[in-house]
Amino acid sequence: MDTFLKYAYFEHQFVPFEDAKLSVATHALHYGTAAFGGLRGIPDPQNPEQVLLFRLDRHCQRLSQSAKFLHYEIPADKIYQIIIDFVKKNRPNQSFYIRPLVYSSGLGIAPRLHNLEKNFLVYGLEMDEYLSASGINCRISSWYRQEDRSFPLRGKITGAYITSALAKTEAVESGFDEAILMNSQGKVCEATGMNIFIVRNGQIITPGFEQDILEGITRDSVITLAKDLGIPVVERAVDKTELFIADEVFLCGTAAKIAPVKRIENYTLPEERPIATKLREKLTAITRNEDPNYQDWVNVIPLD
Repeated sequence: MDTFLKYAYFEHQFVPFEDAKLSVATHALHYGTAAFGGLRGIPDPQNPEQVLLFRLDRHCQRLSQSAKFLHYEIPADKIYQIIIDFVKKNRPNQSFYIRPLVYSSGLGIAPRLHNLEKNFLVYGLEMDEYLSASGINCRISSWYRQEDRSFPLRGKITGAYITSALAKTEAVESGFDEAILMNSQGKVCEATGMNIFIVRNGQIITPGFEQDILEGITRDSVITLAKDLGIPVVERAVDKTELFIADEVFLCGTAAKIAPVKRIENYTLPEERPIATKLREKLTAITRNEDPNYQDWVNVIPLD
């Protein structure tokens, strides 16, 4: 069972988590007219009276942009301040995950976005490892990623995640940990809630934005780190067969961080993963505020 943080931000105020309740007629529940974010936080290893958040500004910016698809204007700086207040209110003492959500809170029955009340909430839960750092097994999903021409894929719209849910359950029930989805053109797209990278001949390759992927913040961080470490990065279409002969494959996302893949379908990948390991160690050090070159990626929140 998840352990939720004590307070949620709900209907413009902080309330006990168990009191943050929605009507059964809430529009977002019926039509997926909501958008969410997600970010990691940890108590500062050097100062227990501080909390560290990873790239809060980018997360707030993306959620503000996602809200526009719902015809909801909520500034990134407003989201930013509410999340800071949320952290101070809860005073988390172990690794945690924050879930902000913009949603159609009106009780109308018609599938629309106009003339409909919108709202914003935040809650959180304790979270350690989301996927095993030792490596996971993946299958190619029978479900395909939506296309940008029929769905606003640059927003984290809740309705899109039915595909992720179907693919994840299909993978787990068939003996795997995670699923890899193709796009409508038959190219590698992403996992159920993570971006994907492969390594071939010392070069990192990842699907570009034109492949109907989510514009992941951890993905952006990995690309930046790789280039700073002198590792070539290419963004292009990736074929399914490249997964099976790659030197390394790894997934990345806010919850998963960097998760190496050890098997795809019945193809076993090399046990040595020098690039994924180096990037994971680097990213972990940054999130702990131990790398002075990336301190602008870490928000230090005093709890007093």
